Amino acid sequence: MPWAMRSGLEPIKKVAGTIKDHLWEILNAVVLEVSNGSAEGLNSRIKMIKVRSRGFRNKERFANAIYLHLGGLNLYPDGVVG
Repeated sequence: MPWAMRSGLEPIKKVAGTIKDHLWEILNAVVLEVSNGSAEGLNSRIKMIKVRSRGFRNKERFANAIYLHLGGLNLYPDGVVG
């Protein structure tokens, strides 16, 4: 069955073309129930570190700040509940 575009509206044609181009990716995401929510959340937390610090002078210090805040380190001494 050939793909027929019946709408004369350009925005509808653009959406239909996007869906056609990415149909398998859309179906895989729905069937496998995958999401990029965790990646977006991590990216948001990294952006907040950057905003709160008001910038970094070099990439190494920025990377160290990310490791410090998001690395899951236990910085409490032994015997102290954190």
